[in-house]
Amino acid sequence: MTKETYSSHTVWEEMAGYSRAVRVGDRILVAGTTASGPDGLVGGDDPAAQADFIIDKIQRAIEALGGRLEDVVRTRVFVSDIEHWEAVAQVHGRRFGHIRPVNTLVEARLVGPQFLVEIEVEAVVGAGG
Repeated sequence: MTKETYSSHTVWEEMAGYSRAVRVGDRILVAGTTASGPDGLVGGDDPAAQADFIIDKIQRAIEALGGRLEDVVRTRVFVSDIEHWEAVAQVHGRRFGHIRPVNTLVEARLVGPQFLVEIEVEAVVGAGG
């Protein structure tokens, strides 16, 4: 079975030696993703804006490896402050409500105080019908 990788070219990937996403067979695994864009943080202090940007970034990674957002079967959401859970959950519901993956949301200390949300996903190509 071959392994195909995808990079979103953030400084973190090169520094820490990981891929944004990896496809093995029909599975696509996407690393924990924050709202870091080419010019730095996207979404400022708005957890919903950060979550939306993150899901867009995840969608690009999945599509680059031959999948679709509809193929997502698991999401893991990390928030730096549990007070943000509802705003982030509403974005998750808007973006994944028709897909209905299994989901976990927890409070966690993230890589920097400016990052309010981190999301990782698992997809199975073809699972979205």
